[in-house]
Amino acid sequence: MADKITIALTKGRLLQETLPLLAQVGIVPVEDLQTSRKLIFATSNPDVQLVVLRGSDVPTYVQFGIADLGVSGKDVILEHGGEGFYEPLDLQIARCRLMTAGVAGVPLKEGRIRVATKFVKIARRYYAEQGRQVDVVKLYGAMELAPLMGLADEIVDIVDTGNTLRANGLEARETIAHITSRLIVNKATMKTKHAAVQAIIDAMAAVVKGVV
Repeated sequence: MADKITIALTKGRLLQETLPLLAQVGIVPVEDLQTSRKLIFATSNPDVQLVVLRGSDVPTYVQFGIADLGVSGKDVILEHGGEGFYEPLDLQIARCRLMTAGVAGVPLKEGRIRVATKFVKIARRYYAEQGRQVDVVKLYGAMELAPLMGLADEIVDIVDTGNTLRANGLEARETIAHITSRLIVNKATMKTKHAAVQAIIDAMAAVVKGVV
């Protein structure tokens, strides 16, 4: 079991986009990850197993070597900080933008502002770089409600089409980062299981580049 390669995946949309990539490199779960209540899955490759986690936990599992590799959004990696792992491959999936947003047509006030987000570290870094004093309020969902109800002057959130913002009377403002999902690998694993891990990285890189 200890010699197996463990890959940590994220639930939801990212999982749906990751599984076809893995299938093209010969890693197919033997059960349906979407419907099973299990968290650890065997695959068609006897040397590889998958674990399905909350997105924000994937970098932590890879950092501490519980998972050898992981698939994680760049937004989650930026918030985590990137300690303990390498980021060898941009998978070019789950594209979106991390942006600021506020009530449409209402200019941002001068002076100290309040910002609501689940990306607390990213928000603090970004506004500090802008020379803005901010109080950051951590929320876990329904960000759009915060400016409408007066909880925050702006939000920092993931924007895909922007339809949800517009439907709630908000507007996207500044882009903080363009986000895609990345393959990450534990630093120690890169040494102790180098051949096996590098083979997976190279195979996935070939798929991403359209070689396969």
